[in-house]
Amino acid sequence: MEKKKRKFYTVGQIDATGVRGPHEKELEDISMTKYPLFIDLAEDTLRKIVSEELGANLENIGFNEDWTITIEMFPEVYIHIAYSYFGDEFGDSIEAEFKYYFSGERVWWVPGEDSATFIDIVMDFLERRIKQKDPFEKSYETKTDLMKKVLIQRNEPFNLLTEDDEDPLADFIGGKVRKMSNGWKIEREVFPEIFINLIWTEQDGLDIVFSGEKLSQNIGNYHIELVGIFTINHVLRYITINNDEKELPDICYIMFSRLFTKEKGWDHRTR
Repeated sequence: MEKKKRKFYTVGQIDATGVRGPHEKELEDISMTKYPLFIDLAEDTLRKIVSEELGANLENIGFNEDWTITIEMFPEVYIHIAYSYFGDEFGDSIEAEFKYYFSGERVWWVPGEDSATFIDIVMDFLERRIKQKDPFEKSYETKTDLMKKVLIQRNEPFNLLTEDDEDPLADFIGGKVRKMSNGWKIEREVFPEIFINLIWTEQDGLDIVFSGEKLSQNIGNYHIELVGIFTINHVLRYITINNDEKELPDICYIMFSRLFTKEKGWDHRTR
């Protein structure tokens, strides 16, 4: 993707509320909390962590930043975490800051709630790798009440997938999709050597499993659950767009940003 062709959004534009929204404040708070970690960090060290552990790129996107971490949340959904160091030139004790930009043909489909939380997860991921600390929570086989609720709430739309969706859905989520005799298996590598597996069967409904050699080293069970929820949400976006002539469950329409629902002329519904 060439830089000159990228259209960048802010979270405020994606939220499209017309006023300063909660996700802008959330991202500013992340900047204030995390920027001290990066002031004295060697760029070679950062580049290694970003490439090998996070599976992202270190680049410059043209906002006069020192550097930017660009990570693909999903195909055509790119998040840019731009760092600028300015010392004490403003005299307010803030030495650096992060700004956040979003690009890709489908980035404005994803609501600010998902994107801002994903950024928080990425920044926590980076902090642990910089400090070389493992996650505290590693109960990957035990589902939280939130995950149990999500699996029930988002189960019904999976009935709409057909064999023709196998390849297009794989491209849409950036993973592997296999139609089984009694359902579906969807696998996605969300970070290097960290995998999310969604399994849906007519008999048992929707389930999720986490795996990978770097799972317990790089991310805790609560954060990987959230990334798993984002993946389920994105599958529901695919199902919704490809079945827009049908009467769909309400949960399908909740998956989109306010900017997207305004463009579609849909009533915006919140979670």
